[in-house]
Amino acid sequence: MAGVEQITVEAGEAGMRLDRWFKTHFPGLGFGHLQKLLRSGQIRVDGGRVKADSRVEPGQVVRVPPLEVDKKGESALTGYSIRNQGDADVLAKMLIHEDPKVFVFNKPAGLAVQGGSGVTRNVDDMLEAWRSQKGEKPRLVHRLDRDTSGVLVVARTRLAAMKLSESFRARETKKTYWALVKGVPPKREDKISTWLIKEPTEDRVRVAAHGEKGADHAVSYYRIIEQAAQTMTWLEMEPYTGRTHQLRVHAAYIGCPILGDPKYFEADTNWDFPGGIQNRLHLHARRIVIPHPDKGVIDVTAPMPPHMRQSWNLIGFDDASAED
Repeated sequence: MAGVEQITVEAGEAGMRLDRWFKTHFPGLGFGHLQKLLRSGQIRVDGGRVKADSRVEPGQVVRVPPLEVDKKGESALTGYSIRNQGDADVLAKMLIHEDPKVFVFNKPAGLAVQGGSGVTRNVDDMLEAWRSQKGEKPRLVHRLDRDTSGVLVVARTRLAAMKLSESFRARETKKTYWALVKGVPPKREDKISTWLIKEPTEDRVRVAAHGEKGADHAVSYYRIIEQAAQTMTWLEMEPYTGRTHQLRVHAAYIGCPILGDPKYFEADTNWDFPGGIQNRLHLHARRIVIPHPDKGVIDVTAPMPPHMRQSWNLIGFDDASAED
């Protein structure tokens, strides 16, 4: 990624404290700055969080984020041009996978992917900060709703964007979402198949009649992971098609709208929003599996956002249940 380096620990550095390792490789980095980078998880060893007194071993890989920018605006580590340091820092904190062709971010809830009415900051504009020295800007290959958090794939090159986009169109991509919904679906797992159409005057989508002009066929799958009595259910959802608001509309269609959904959640007078649970959309793009533009497969999982983690803790849901 722009400004990030992956450095392999050498044989002669066996057992060295991490703070001493940084002092050797980057003598200009102050201890306070190092501690801040460690606390925020920007520095990692073999993908895991570490502390200043952690010991490194040969073969381990240290992830080093952008540390400074010289007067020319070039990263001292890689030479990539950083046009907006603030955006570059935010993108670095969101990053959960990187290779020469692909970035994968864990997009926070509330951050728009693209510009639009009322949008002051969005991922597409922020990617200007990571243009390569050749002037190539990373490209979006799919979208997430503004209030949906989770996995967002971005191509680093034009060719990679073409190949990734084709994988989405050919439905070679498996996308898994986690949702917290009201009530309990009628079946433990099922397929939802409807026709969807955009409302002409609102940023909403509704279920349409079969064959209604302008409607698109939408297919989703779900399974129950856990439930809290008959009040709330943790669903794993997979969109087979990729329609606007598809999972949100389909959850409401089966009588289990997603908690905190400002467009499709309509609580009845006998249902109280659980105490301690934030009234924010509880929909998270948890995992994506997609063919890599060169070879192999990208398989990335994104941690839940803070408001959903808080809800899981309050309810007592266990992440291990998702593997059953």
